[in-house]
Amino acid sequence: MERERTLRRLREICLALPETSERLSHGAPTFFVRGKRAFLMVLTNHHGDGRFAIWCAAAPGMQQLLVDADPERFFVPPYVDRGLDWDELAGIAEDAWAEIAPPKLVASASSRPRAGSEAE
Repeated sequence: MERERTLRRLREICLALPETSERLSHGAPTFFVRGKRAFLMVLTNHHGDGRFAIWCAAAPGMQQLLVDADPERFFVPPYVDRGLDWDELAGIAEDAWAEIAPPKLVASASSRPRAGSEAE
């Protein structure tokens, strides 16, 4: 139940970003920019690891910075489902989207309010 609620909320955050779509990729809900390049994938029990996690695009070195800063929540490869902070997760999704989206699309979206910034 909690995982379904989390997926619903992630879907709202990701689909609020410009020119974003969702489809299954490798059996997992995956979000794409302009239907071509994935920026975030939601995984449940990937290869039997028992985790509910996201994989997302990140700038070079960002993954290691996150892992070093908070190894209880961030590790290689996925982001885990403990202590979700929706503003933080929205920021992660937006950063992943911006890594994949064309620069002009990112620039045009910079004046928009953050996706998922309202409290649940």
